[in-house]
Amino acid sequence: MLAALVVLGALSVAFGYAAHGLVRHVRHGHHTASPPPHGARKTAARKRAHVKAPSPPPDRRTLTVAAVGDTMLGSTSELPPSPSTYFSAVRGELHGDIVFGNLEGTLTDATSGKCAQGSLGTTCFEFRVPPAFAADLRGAGFTVMNDANNHSYDFGPAGQAQTVSALHAAGIAQDGLPGEITVVKAGGLRVAVLGFAPYSDTASLLDLPAARALIEKADTMADIVIVAIHAGAEGTGAMHVTGQEETYVGEDRGNPEAFAHMAVDAGADLVLGSGPHVLRGMELYRGRLIAYSLGNFAGYHNFALDGVLADSAILHVRLTARGAFRSGRVVSVRLVDAGMPELDPAGEGARLIAELSRDDLGARAVTIGSGGRIIRPGR
Repeated sequence: MLAALVVLGALSVAFGYAAHGLVRHVRHGHHTASPPPHGARKTAARKRAHVKAPSPPPDRRTLTVAAVGDTMLGSTSELPPSPSTYFSAVRGELHGDIVFGNLEGTLTDATSGKCAQGSLGTTCFEFRVPPAFAADLRGAGFTVMNDANNHSYDFGPAGQAQTVSALHAAGIAQDGLPGEITVVKAGGLRVAVLGFAPYSDTASLLDLPAARALIEKADTMADIVIVAIHAGAEGTGAMHVTGQEETYVGEDRGNPEAFAHMAVDAGADLVLGSGPHVLRGMELYRGRLIAYSLGNFAGYHNFALDGVLADSAILHVRLTARGAFRSGRVVSVRLVDAGMPELDPAGEGARLIAELSRDDLGARAVTIGSGGRIIRPGR
């Protein structure tokens, strides 16, 4: 009996120490088991130090973009006889996760425009086509149209609102109104599209702090940010990127280079220019492509087409999932007859872009190789 009492006492002491250890480790947030011997802890630590956390797999998704410049299908009452076939000659090149164009006018049946009596077609131009033409734009392949330009308000708020409604009804997203950030899902990625022009009825190209804030906000909402700018002077004398503030008919048309660089600094991954009605150069800035003007693309009697005014292009770009430029090519286009786009086998548009890039943009200029392939600076 005495021996049994001794054994029972020893077990009680042992249990007391075990219980004390359990409570101590729980209180300090450790494992409930007793700690391993000191040497075992060092060995385990060394093993953990040599086991690297697995790296996440690279995101191999890409976004393909096809983009063109100033696009309009005539103006009432001078409309193309067959709007549904107007893009037939270039339809095969209007493809991508996003197909973008600058809509240089309105889709409305409003009749009260901005031009005074007698000035229409001489010193003042206002463009409108029936809202049903939105379906023809979608049929051609367009998925996003930019409303930030000097013709989107030709028929006031009613014309602008009807344009937006017609585009949306046709399945086309639009951008460019004040404070507007358009986010679409394309290529499995969230893509924000913003448009800027130097007008009060668009997101402002001239208020750089506000524009930067809007682009920074878009960058938090999407994987990739595309910025459209309707910027710079117009005409055959406006082919060069000057790096300066540009004006036309007394209007401040902004400094396209300064704005584009600010946009990339703020989070833009691709900058697409329109407005000069001629092609301009392209550059890579911080790994992002900037196309300063894609020229005229379509217009049934909308635009003058003398000489270089008829040279155009379709830009194809592939971006990484983080927005960096991966590859691209320029498809040369020529506007014929009353402004219908056709592929140009002579490659004049690509040649012009290469020449202007080299002349204006220095070490950041892209070059254009065979087949219109865009080549990075220094390659």
